[in-house]
Amino acid sequence: MAEQDYLAPGTTLGTRAPERRLGHDSRALFGHVMGLVAVTFGFCAAGAYLGRHLTQTAGFGLFIAAFACLIGLNFANRRHEGLAITLLFAFGLLMGLALAPVLAFYANTQPSVVPQAAGATALFIGVLGATGYAIRRDLSYLYRFMFFALLALLIVGLALTLLSAGHAHVLYCVAGLAVFGGYTVLDFNRLKFAGADEVVPLAAGIFLDILNVFLFMLQLFGRE
Repeated sequence: MAEQDYLAPGTTLGTRAPERRLGHDSRALFGHVMGLVAVTFGFCAAGAYLGRHLTQTAGFGLFIAAFACLIGLNFANRRHEGLAITLLFAFGLLMGLALAPVLAFYANTQPSVVPQAAGATALFIGVLGATGYAIRRDLSYLYRFMFFALLALLIVGLALTLLSAGHAHVLYCVAGLAVFGGYTVLDFNRLKFAGADEVVPLAAGIFLDILNVFLFMLQLFGRE
């Protein structure tokens, strides 16, 4: 899932992010961001419950609407933080609705897979997030590399869908975990250097890191 906020603030593709100093209020910013992430996941869980009877076609339309909110919150963040936060929560709700048919399928056919994937995701994010936050050097210059890695992942995923390659799908999931694991390290590292105006985009980025890791874990644990 591509997300434009993965590029470091103040940079464009092909440029290196300026060096930034460690913020004195990084702990307060960390709490603010993670609070927004938690609430967004609350909306996502509500959407997954409310949309458990939706069709996959409806889910695809909601998926598009969700990413419209993601794009909108990045623009709104520059002008009105309250609107950006509202769009963030709407994004979480719509993502939950969009993914509801997939989650319902696993819950009905392989109910043990969902908690297994959730537990593995918590451990995965916890370890890599702590690693990224513990690194005192600003790693934002690596966002350019991760953007290309994400683009390659999307292309390979599309190719595998068209070719219906069997066991290659496992390797694709592992590659997906590597890509979003990298983003997790970078996003949590960015928490130490970000300003107050980056709170909402950072929350959206970390939300997507966790959600994508969970979905890849779900596919791995769900394979027979």
